[in-house]
Amino acid sequence: MAALTAASVAVVSFLAYQASANAPATLTHKPKASSSTPAAAEHAKPKPRKDPLAVPAASGTGARVVYALSDRRVWLVDAKGQAARTFEVMPSAVSATPGTYSVTSRSGVVTGSDGVPIEHVVRFATTDDVPIGFSAAQDGSMESPDPTLKAGGVRMSRADGNAVWTFATVGAKVVVVP
Repeated sequence: MAALTAASVAVVSFLAYQASANAPATLTHKPKASSSTPAAAEHAKPKPRKDPLAVPAASGTGARVVYALSDRRVWLVDAKGQAARTFEVMPSAVSATPGTYSVTSRSGVVTGSDGVPIEHVVRFATTDDVPIGFSAAQDGSMESPDPTLKAGGVRMSRADGNAVWTFATVGAKVVVVP
């Protein structure tokens, strides 16, 4: 009987160890790194993740505005390929397809197709006869677009809109990535 109990305890202990070794990180206890074992402390560090703010690799070279549809983010990239600025945007109801475009026109202050007063409009594409461009609402709002309106305004804060206005003159390259 003692041998059966000892075997049962050994099996349960082994299964408990396996379960704890395969548990998600959010459920496991994180031991403190010991300063006496630098190798163990180095091993305990999480693996570095890709920088979510890095300029998308497939966005070309040189000075450009990069708009990542899935990230809802824009980068203003200088001639050396370094991000001078990056920020979140609110995508439009109608989006440009991924590709390379040029800024075709700009408007200082207008009323958007959704009726909102906007400024610093930088247009770069047309999709289904809807002009696509970056803009900032004069009241600073970045609300989700009304999906029933065929609007192409990619909204951003007023400060970010000012930066795009300064950076993206007519003819500037705009790269849209998925």
